[in-house]
Formats: sequence, structure tokens, C-alpha cells
Amino acid sequence: MNTKHPFVCQIVGFKNTGKTTFLGGLIRYVQKSGLRVAVIKHDGHEFEMDHEGTDTYKHRQAGAEGVAIVSAGRTAILEENSQSVTRLIRHFQAYDCVLLEGFKQEDYPKLVMVREQSDAQLTDKLTNVQGIAVWEHQMDWAQGHYSDEMIQIFPAEANGPAGRWLLEQIQKQIEGMSRGETSIG
Repeated sequence: MNTKHPFVCQIVGFKNTGKTTFLGGLIRYVQKSGLRVAVIKHDGHEFEMDHEGTDTYKHRQAGAEGVAIVSAGRTAILEENSQSVTRLIRHFQAYDCVLLEGFKQEDYPKLVMVREQSDAQLTDKLTNVQGIAVWEHQMDWAQGHYSDEMIQIFPAEANGPAGRWLLEQIQKQIEGMSRGETSIG
């Protein structure tokens, strides 16, 4: 039985709140500590990773529903179906941390991006909100708004405080695994 499971954390927020930028900072912060990070991004639209003229594009156009391309340092798998978040996380079980960009309805620990005060409504609609990341111009408002709640407030411009929190969560996950606990997230 494989007892290694990554810590899973979601970065969620409305469109254009800075999720990808914030996530990039977290990735760099965690990676500097020597841990391995994987990211699963939700796209509300149909995306296209394969481009006309490539061999894999031609294979898909011919009817292949799954195509993989492998080089010495990279692997990509394209499938003509959607995968569950749980299955995708299982694919990354050898990593220390899996960060989800989006997937608001999943129940993993969440950091919510709040660019404007109206974005705060999201924290009331979601489960397992552990913290919010706010932009500097909203910090004073956020500290007042969330003063009675057990939600941590992180600056969105700097990945240090949120990165330290994330490393603590990963460490707790690793320690739990060494004690024989097997829960994901």
C-alpha cells in the first residue's frame, strides 16, 4: 500500500484576481525548500495545447482519443475527456504538494484571492477556507472585515507569509504520513 500523499491546497478566486501570479510565487517558495510541487489548473473554457501541424495534432485529428508525447525531460498526455480532481491528484502522488488553481467546489484547504471587497462574498460560499490573499490596497479593510473569523490574511503581493503557511501544512502532512495516517489534503 502506498502511503505517500501530497498536501493539496486550492487557490481560488474570481477571474482576474491574481490567482496565477500568487500561485507562481507559492510554487517558487515551496520549490526553494527542496520540495516537489505539481499544479492542476481548472479552465472554464476549452483549451488547446496541441497545435496544427504537429504529429500529435495529426494523431488526434485522425481519431486518437488519447495521445502522449515523451522526450528525455518532459511528458504530456492529452485525452479527449475530463478527469476528476481526485484522479489527477493520484497521478501526482509522488509530489509533496499539489496546488489546485480553481475547482471552487472541491473540499481541499483553500486560499481565496480577494482583489476587491466584493470578492469577499466568495469566502461565505466555499468550504474549507483557510485564508485569504489580499492586495495591499485592501489589507486594512480585510483585517477589519475578517477580525472575528479564524481566517488568516496573507498579502497577495508577497509569497513569504502564505509560503510559510503552506510549508507548515506540507510538513504536517509529511509528519502525519510518517505516523501512518493516510488522508489526502
